[in-house]
Amino acid sequence: MDLGLKDKTALVAASSKGLGYGIAKALAANGAKVSLCSRSDAEVAAAAATLANDCGVETLATACDVRSAADIQAWVDKTAAAWGAVDCLVVNAGGPPAMTIVEVNDDDLQAAFELTLLSSFRMMRMAIPHMTNGGSILTVTSSSIKEPSPRLGLSTIMRAGVAGLVKTMADELAGDGIRVNNLIPGRIDTDRVAQLDAVTSEKTGMSMDEVQARAIASIPLGRYGTIDDFGAAGAFLLSPAASYITGATLRVDGGSMRSI
Repeated sequence: MDLGLKDKTALVAASSKGLGYGIAKALAANGAKVSLCSRSDAEVAAAAATLANDCGVETLATACDVRSAADIQAWVDKTAAAWGAVDCLVVNAGGPPAMTIVEVNDDDLQAAFELTLLSSFRMMRMAIPHMTNGGSILTVTSSSIKEPSPRLGLSTIMRAGVAGLVKTMADELAGDGIRVNNLIPGRIDTDRVAQLDAVTSEKTGMSMDEVQARAIASIPLGRYGTIDDFGAAGAFLLSPAASYITGATLRVDGGSMRSI
């Protein structure tokens, strides 16, 4: 199936590895030009070089901390200057730390707000003026917006706000031909999931193997997902092939979420 992404331009945040890289890889494989960013200059440069070499597409690499408005603006401006209009934006960032709500203080809440909700708003606000031919925005979110998870209260609070932002923007931008959707990862094999598994191991006294075996037992498809699984779904939602989908939330979770 041709997704219609050839020569489209895409901004993909937090894309030197993990979920962001999975989407960037799928976009590049379908012929899109991809502008990657992450906090590590070396890591994002290496990721961009790999995609350019493997997929034969143009890439850009930018060191960017999405908690910084100036960094986001510089990344967007650099991309627009190189390629003109922006067709796709992937809103993504690392998640807030795992803790119970009663452990959260004001500084924790402010940091989570800046990392998750404020960065999402800024990325959209700064990229939208460059979506002169319509476009597509995708937020990488969390299952916690549907099923709050133990010790992930900060993520639940902030990502629920992002989900509200997405639905609002989908309504407001539809007349401009810009679609806005959410993509929920289940247990995808990333550093973030390994970190959360390690926290569970420490709290429960279970080994990492036991923690992962218990998690796999709860997934109908019987495995952790891969970044390629996730990336393929992201590329579809961003593409013209999904031209009648906006304001929606897609789960890439192997069937693990129990909510309807």
